[in-house]
Order: sequence, then C-alpha cells, then structure tokens
Amino acid sequence: MAWMRGPIELAQVRRALGGAAPRAELERARRAAVAVVLAPSGAPGGALSLLLMRRSEREGDPWSGHMALPGGHAHRADADLLHTARRETLEEVGIDLSDAELLGALDDVSPMRSSEIAVRPFVFALAALREVALSDEVAEALWVPLDSLASGALKRTTDVIVRGATLRVPAHIIEERVVWGMTFHVLERFLSEVADH
Repeated sequence: MAWMRGPIELAQVRRALGGAAPRAELERARRAAVAVVLAPSGAPGGALSLLLMRRSEREGDPWSGHMALPGGHAHRADADLLHTARRETLEEVGIDLSDAELLGALDDVSPMRSSEIAVRPFVFALAALREVALSDEVAEALWVPLDSLASGALKRTTDVIVRGATLRVPAHIIEERVVWGMTFHVLERFLSEVADH
C-alpha cells in the first residue's frame, strides 16, 4: 500500500467506499460484523480519528486482551450484519450508530484461514467524537488519529504469543498496544481503499 500524503478527509473516505458492494466470498458457518468508526478529531484541517478498543482479559477467550474494532457474532434476532455491527458497538462501547453516516462496507475477512467465522467490516462516520461507556467485555477504548495509522509511523513487525507459540507479525503499535491479526488486516484494507482515492 502506498502511504497517504496529506490528511485523510471524510470526503475522500466517502469517494473510496461509496457505491461499492463488499465481496461476501467467504462461506463460513458463523457470521460476525465489526464497525470501523470514524469521527472528526477536533484538530484543524478536519483530521479524523478511528475508534479502537482492548478486550478484557478472560480465561478461555482466544481474543482476550487483544486490540480490536467494536463488533461480534450475529444473533438470530439481527435483521442483517449491519444491524449486528450497530448492536455490538452499542453493547461494547455505548456508542449508538443509528444516526451515524454509513460510508460503506469492506470485503469479508476471517480471523484465521481455518476459522468458522466470516466477518463483515462496516465503516461509519460520526459528526463528533463521542464518549465511550465500556461494557465488562472491554478494558479500554481510544480514539486514534487516522493519519498516524495511514502514515506508516505506527507500523512495525513484532512478536506475539498465540497458544504458547511465538509468531512474528505485522502490527500497528500504539504506545504499548499491539494491533495485529484480523484487526490489523481490516485497517490495512480500509487504508488501501482510501489511498486509491
């Protein structure tokens, strides 16, 4: 991906994602959705921030303590995956996306090649930064400057431990927080889409 030159503006994200239907080519037994939530940072020039969260530490949870986007598994009561993304965001971080601008969706992804889950990322824009209200599933949430992610300044290769094995992976390092795996790949795909516009 060619890194961005200059700040990413909301109009650029609209152009990048508007009108394109995501590829739902992953046939998996279970479905999930995540929300890529953008909001103006309040800094001059219309700079945007992106919402990330860190999952609470839970024994037996393979994603325990990981940095993530708000989201989760689809429920039978969900009208569709868009409803799943909105519901999970409200449940996890207390942000109601019903009045947010839906900018588009990205192609389905899976946490691992062998996973039974296909995840649909939806991209939303809020009119302003909002306070978060964390559920017990979430240890913290933070607004990260989108331009910092797009510049490549936070990108590193680092070691993570998965099921007792050490893996060397690409990641965004935000202070001591490591954004890797599916979340990293969703952000890279999103930034790549925006870079082309």
